[in-house]
Amino acid sequence: MILSIIDPVALEIGPLSIRWYGVIIATGMLIGYLLADREATKKKLPKDVIPDLVMVTIISALICARLYYVIFEWSNYQDNLMDIFKVYEGGMAIHGGLIGAFLAGYIFCKVKGYSFFQLADIAAPSIILGQAIGRWGNFINQEAHGGEVSRQFLESLMLPEFIINQMNINGTYYHPTFLYESLWSIIGFIILLLIRPYLKIGETFLTYLIYYSVGRFFIEGMRTDSLMLTELLRVAQVISIVIIVVSIAMIVYRRFKQTHPKYRDVEGNYIIHSNGARHA
Repeated sequence: MILSIIDPVALEIGPLSIRWYGVIIATGMLIGYLLADREATKKKLPKDVIPDLVMVTIISALICARLYYVIFEWSNYQDNLMDIFKVYEGGMAIHGGLIGAFLAGYIFCKVKGYSFFQLADIAAPSIILGQAIGRWGNFINQEAHGGEVSRQFLESLMLPEFIINQMNINGTYYHPTFLYESLWSIIGFIILLLIRPYLKIGETFLTYLIYYSVGRFFIEGMRTDSLMLTELLRVAQVISIVIIVVSIAMIVYRRFKQTHPKYRDVEGNYIIHSNGARHA
């Protein structure tokens, strides 16, 4: 028996509609913030560092995530400019959000005098966990799915009935690629927490970029709603390859220079500022 799909509206208060998409994205951000703030406290950073960092990066990430999507889907918005502001209907590109967050974070660190890579290492597990949670917003909106599959295929994956039913869009079942990426990100979150104490400063962040990009490259190839650079090139796959290559090169380069200590040597003892100074 096929049940009805999940209502994308979580709550209605008069004319105001609160959608699950926004609730889920906000939940991912909150959990990510709490985790990063806890880690920063363990590292004995000032109490206002993470709140201030999150404020500037989230604003930048949301704006850039939407702009990134609109730019590559401009034909759908050029005649309906007000639709650009309908973010509750979906259309937030993760790569755009990451670009916005990293640029804002880099500027923040330069202005405040903190090490970008140290704060990026603290934030990396939170970011990938937030991504894992956020993908369920795509699930509610029935977007970011893959190609057609049979109900029998979905049942063979031992999926709960509510996921199978939600993957039934207008009578056709689709690959739950949102779920594949969510699971990939959860595994990545665990891996980052386990290996972070053994890596040099900056490598947790760079490992996150590599890990996420590898998964995104393959999962993106399964999707039917990809942003396209050309008729054959998917934007997310091209960017993923670039990120992987650049991140690996940076790890090799930084290891060769050997100028960055391991976290296990400095954890909780001092803050490394961008000018190299150490502060208890």
